[in-house]
Amino acid sequence: MKKVILLVLTVTVIITACGPGNNGELVGVPGRKKFFEPEPFEMSFIPAGNFITGPSDQDALFAMNTLSRSVTVNAFWMDQTEMTNNKYRQFVYWVRDSILRTRLGEAQIPDYQFFRVDEEGNEIDPPVINWDEKIDMDVLEIADVVEEMYYPPHERFNNMKQFDVRKLNYVYFWVDYQQAAKARYDYVTERYEGKVYDKDGVESDVQDRSSFIMQDQVNVYPDTLAWIRDFTYSFNEPHATIYFWHPSFDDYPVVGVTWKQASAFSIWRTDYMNAALRAQGMVDVQYYRLPLETEWEYAARGGLDLSMYPWGGPYTRNYEGCFLANFKPLRGNYIDDGAAYTSAVASFEPNEFGLYDMAGNVAEWTSCAYHPSSYIFTHDLNPDYKYNAKPDDPPHLKRKVIRGGSWKDVGYFLQVSSRDYEYQDSTKCYIGFRNVRTYIGVD
Repeated sequence: MKKVILLVLTVTVIITACGPGNNGELVGVPGRKKFFEPEPFEMSFIPAGNFITGPSDQDALFAMNTLSRSVTVNAFWMDQTEMTNNKYRQFVYWVRDSILRTRLGEAQIPDYQFFRVDEEGNEIDPPVINWDEKIDMDVLEIADVVEEMYYPPHERFNNMKQFDVRKLNYVYFWVDYQQAAKARYDYVTERYEGKVYDKDGVESDVQDRSSFIMQDQVNVYPDTLAWIRDFTYSFNEPHATIYFWHPSFDDYPVVGVTWKQASAFSIWRTDYMNAALRAQGMVDVQYYRLPLETEWEYAARGGLDLSMYPWGGPYTRNYEGCFLANFKPLRGNYIDDGAAYTSAVASFEPNEFGLYDMAGNVAEWTSCAYHPSSYIFTHDLNPDYKYNAKPDDPPHLKRKVIRGGSWKDVGYFLQVSSRDYEYQDSTKCYIGFRNVRTYIGVD
């Protein structure tokens, strides 16, 4: 009997906590658990801080695209290394498998459920891929669908069956908060006022919240032929044929990815992480993205103000005379730093924030559009300059900032303040990327 009384009292307290029985004090919404952000795997925490942007040496190229200014950035997580072939391959395989399972589900093969069903056995609408269903190649209907994913017979070399990478197209979505902030909702007419532009620059009236949900599609396979295309009269076929897929290069930075592919990867990585967290009953974390240009520079400096390089100091060698990064030293002796091309990530010592290869190895995409005067008109708190280039825009509007220099660059481009750019739809064998994620909590 005592147990029953205690139960009734407990229920009464819960019911009256936000009801007529409260005492008028603000106690917050009950049942909210304190949030502790899970530390992301192989990412370094970059604390919020203020630093002085701009060159610590003369502008040797007379680029005149940087200036010294005080900038503050918020705290964030950053990948300790550049994105590797093996990690990017996980994205490619996921896209491949999702396309295959979608085709198998649409084929409606008897006794197989490649789309998830509800409690009554009906397929969920819209379809949700069932990753647990086995792909049995002994079943003729399944084998026929898989066969369609390969290169056609007349395109096969030595009659080898290989997946047609031209079919590895990833459809992704994101919310355009910049356009959403410009629109206005009229609570009297209960309608939105304003215009919205899609990825192709087509203008339309804002209908509702869905107007700000953008959709795009990109092929996710790296351009392996960039190794040949980037250098005229240079023998680089061995890298073009095996660099991305061979296990020997698993821990090397992925290259041959466009800015758009890197951005799509970031969206997929966010969905991949948050889906795993939700399955464990946890809340979402901030989305993965390419770093702001100033975030990249702040992280590269490693807390060492006015330093020329991520390791501090004005020299590219240590006291033993060894080079501190993978670049093009001296008069072009590529191998003198230990690698003629790219090197495995983390081959050199990290900076003070625990970040590897912030100078050399491969240059890195940032999220920012390139403008030589952006340092003048951007804000001093988390400076950001973005432009969503349309297909018919002139080339100069499709430039994105790259940072850090690469294995084929001279020492000038290794400086933490050096700015350069590449076109968003270009693929280069010396450009990769890494992700950041805004920190949730007190800095």
